[in-house]
Formats: sequence, structure tokens, C-alpha cells
Amino acid sequence: MLLIAKAALGLSATLAVATAYTFSEGVIRVDVDEHRAGGSHVHFWMPATVVGLGMHVAPRQAMEKAARQTREVLPALRIGAKELRNYPDAVLVEVTQPEQHVRVATDHGKLRVDVDGNDGTVHVVMPLETIQDVTDKMEELNGGV
Repeated sequence: MLLIAKAALGLSATLAVATAYTFSEGVIRVDVDEHRAGGSHVHFWMPATVVGLGMHVAPRQAMEKAARQTREVLPALRIGAKELRNYPDAVLVEVTQPEQHVRVATDHGKLRVDVDGNDGTVHVVMPLETIQDVTDKMEELNGGV
């Protein structure tokens, strides 16, 4: 009986450490709701560490192609992601019209994009650290832009 208890404790501790690591970089959240009959409703959350893992297991040719296609904007993305961390809570863009509202802001180290309109709503939240990790990987593939 003592052996089973030790195994359960070891398994629980391993699961707790794995969960803490998986969510250590934060969570990417995407919510999409269409405001019409039969409209789609998509809501998913995923750990931001999945993005880094995905970049490591993606085919090298596909990653190199993406790096080439983003080569011109990478310096701006890198600097933007790095500098946005200095503004923990700032509204970057806000547009309000009678039928829609768009807001792009930083919120506690995350980039938040909210779009509300008559057709539906879209909300995306992504850690700035994830954006910086992606730009670093793209620059690495481009030979250090």
C-alpha cells in the first residue's frame, strides 16, 4: 500500500511540474462569436509554450519560407515586442464607429486585440514574450537580420 501511495505522490508531483512549465509563458486566448442565426462560436485557450514547440517541430523548409517572407518586418516586430513590455497597460489603437469598435492594447504583458461589430466579436490575447520568441526564431532562420 505504501508503494502505491509513493507512486501516486510521484505522479502528482510530476504532473504539477509539467503543468507549471506548460503554462509558464502564459496562455493564448482566441474567442470568435458570429452574431447571426447559425453563427460560429469558437473559443480556445492554449499554452503559449505550444508556439515554441511548434516552431521546433515544424518542417525546416516551411519555417525558412516564413522567415524569408517576414524578413522586412522582423526588425520592427522585434523592437515593438521588446518595447511594448515597457508599457504594461497602454491602449495602442482605438477606433469607435457606430457599428464597430476596435481596440489594440497591452494588458499586463499581453497584447490584446478586441473587435466588436454588428457581425460578431473577435478577442485575441497573446503574451508579448511569445511574439518576441517568434521574432527571435525568424531572425535566427534569416541569419540574424
